Amino acid sequence: MSRQASGLKAWAVQRLTAVYLGGFFIYLIATVLINPPADVHVWRAQLGDGVAAVAWLLFVLSLCWHAWIGIRDVVLDYVHPPVWRLGVLIAFGGGLVGCALWGLKIILLAAGG
Repeated sequence: MSRQASGLKAWAVQRLTAVYLGGFFIYLIATVLINPPADVHVWRAQLGDGVAAVAWLLFVLSLCWHAWIGIRDVVLDYVHPPVWRLGVLIAFGGGLVGCALWGLKIILLAAGG
């Protein structure tokens, strides 16, 4: 029973992150089309707004969480030896944590933090 609940929770989280990612992507495209930034200073000014910085942070975290759930499900379904499974999950998890930290650093530096 707990395995089904875990699967349902992962399914719901992946759908919620997909909705946020899709909405953010539409917002980003609309922003660039309506008011295209002239240079990097305009981008930095936009990220200086706290709301925009938080939205970007949520985007990075949602993207990494969404990717983790997807790759975890694939690995659990198709990598059968426990040692291989653990190794692949550690490698992907480490890579995603590294990407998330890198993205957070970029956003915080661009926002002036």
